[in-house]
Amino acid sequence: MNPDQIPQLIAQIALADARVRREDPTEQRAQVLMWAGILADVPLDYAVRAVQKHYAKSTWPILPADIATQWAATVRDRMQRDVDPAPPVDPDNEAAYRQQLAAHRRAVATGQQPPVEHKALTAGPAAAEAEQRLKAFGRYIPQSVDDVLAAYRPRRAARIATIRAGQPDALAIQCPVETCRAAVGAACTRPGKGQTRHRLAGPHPSRVDAAAASAA
Repeated sequence: MNPDQIPQLIAQIALADARVRREDPTEQRAQVLMWAGILADVPLDYAVRAVQKHYAKSTWPILPADIATQWAATVRDRMQRDVDPAPPVDPDNEAAYRQQLAAHRRAVATGQQPPVEHKALTAGPAAAEAEQRLKAFGRYIPQSVDDVLAAYRPRRAARIATIRAGQPDALAIQCPVETCRAAVGAACTRPGKGQTRHRLAGPHPSRVDAAAASAA
């Protein structure tokens, strides 16, 4: 919110709690500046909902910190659920890649778009072929135990589900993307700050295409 929106928020709060409103003009200006600084990152509509939620269960006057704390928790939850998908741009174009990634994160954080979460993978029709590929992938424990452990080994579980669905196993080949070059069995990554690298939620599209061509 900006300082021009704060009086509107305080006026709405005063409908439920007149104690929040300041009558002295000097105090009003100071209050607006203080609240605007604390709530700079919080959208007005979210702040109004936070106020409604507060007074639905409390008779204490609301503080700007109460709203800011709720907003921080909401943003944290959204970002934790988001898989940070690879942007739909050429990963070799690092500037565009970073720009798209930052735009996606801002949109998720501010609620402009929902988090991109892991989708449930279901088995496909090519059962015999999938079973053959699973044998090549390797299994040293019973499937029932493997299914129980899936929640603790999401990458392996996703790879097995992909094979069962009859889709190309992208991790069976080295990633052809110049800025990645992930080895066989390793997850794709993208450049980070300095020498750091960030693991992607899924393989690069070109790696999937290469795996499909290799299996054809």
